[in-house]
Amino acid sequence: MKRAVLRSRSARPLAARRRPSSTSSRARSGCGGSASSNAWAWSSCASPAASAGAGLSRRAALTRVARRTEGRRASFIEGRVYVSRRPTSTRRRAGGYNRAVVSKKTATPTPKEIAAELERRVVGQSEAIAETSIALAKKLARLPVGNVLMIGSSGTGKTTLMRAVEEYLAAHDELALRPVVARMHANVLGEEAERGRPGQAVLGRLLARAREQLGPQTPIAELLAEARHGIAFVDEVDKIRSHVGGVVNTAGIRAQEALLTVMENEAVPFTLPAWAGGETVSVDSSGLLFVCAGAFEGLYDAVFDRVTIGRDKGALKPVTVVEEGSVQERLEFRLGDWLRNEDLFDYGLSPQFIARFDAVVLLQDLDVDALVRIFLEAPDSGFHQARAYFENRGLSLRLSPAAVRRIAHHAARAPRLGARALKEVFRRVIRPYELEPELHAGDGGVILLDEAEVEAALAPAQGRQQAAR
Repeated sequence: MKRAVLRSRSARPLAARRRPSSTSSRARSGCGGSASSNAWAWSSCASPAASAGAGLSRRAALTRVARRTEGRRASFIEGRVYVSRRPTSTRRRAGGYNRAVVSKKTATPTPKEIAAELERRVVGQSEAIAETSIALAKKLARLPVGNVLMIGSSGTGKTTLMRAVEEYLAAHDELALRPVVARMHANVLGEEAERGRPGQAVLGRLLARAREQLGPQTPIAELLAEARHGIAFVDEVDKIRSHVGGVVNTAGIRAQEALLTVMENEAVPFTLPAWAGGETVSVDSSGLLFVCAGAFEGLYDAVFDRVTIGRDKGALKPVTVVEEGSVQERLEFRLGDWLRNEDLFDYGLSPQFIARFDAVVLLQDLDVDALVRIFLEAPDSGFHQARAYFENRGLSLRLSPAAVRRIAHHAARAPRLGARALKEVFRRVIRPYELEPELHAGDGGVILLDEAEVEAALAPAQGRQQAAR
């Protein structure tokens, strides 16, 4: 894809800049000086080939130029390095190095632009996408940003949203302040805490990702600076609750304390990997953004019981509805309307831990329309996997709109499984066709499924469910 290049009047190629008259000024500019006078100097600042030869990525090269040219902004345009004449303002954070403050003219994406791209991967979770997009936009602009906690049933898109952010950042390497991202399971934090290294897992993975992005020859100080301004996705954070079934969960308590240590902006001790020397250093974690997620099984029922039969009995009032010609009263309960911090405390998360999150987002259960979109559009859906299987055998798979909607309708009956229910339902439908594909293929090698075939495949399972009731 071609990108339009805007040439600023305040930018000119480094090769065209007047050579400084002294070695010290050459060292400050980061161009034209010798390697002996300044380890950061480049023999030629006009081409990215020099940085590539040193084992540096394009982004690492830009970062070095920007930091060694008194804060001036640098970019690659048509194979040459350009540096703005006017220095940008800088901000020093405690324990960190100077970072250029992104100006209004910098092409930092807006939350709306980020959300538009995330919505291509994540279906039916507008609130979670909005909060994530706002946090990411602030992060890209190096502005203060609070941590995010996502709560949602299995299969509602928590992990998919995390992956979508990773893919978004990977696809936009032109972002000058693109943060490194690491994703991990919450239980890993408990294991590290037992070894007395609360921040080792988080910082270690972020450091490894920084090395992948900036290149293996990047100095360790620069890699650490990038790692401590990264994004940490912690999945299944509900598994580190302090108690399970009335029994104290020691591993969960340690994991919460370990994560809290890194989130509280403390000087975290971190042992460098062997390739970086193996020494222990102190890392300021104040620049990290944490996005934690979990299914929180049992939380829905606990809050429902609180407002119906518990200490807030009677708070949830029945509503009158007309359905199929009859008037009925029903309780309409949405977890987001009634969830309080006290419910999370009772679930097993400490008040100190919850206080570290600026936003708590509840992902909604997926309705039939959302499940239809996921079934047809998600690249890893069971439908696309089955279609690839049949194409490999010289056949094609087609489903009528009524058949797709019937599959989604059956999957919606298991809201706690979310999109995972789609695969389970579709497996029951497609299994006999995958077992003997040629037997079911029609003219032209087409396997066509209509609503009748779907109902026939699911009928035995429905009978078993009714018998069990």
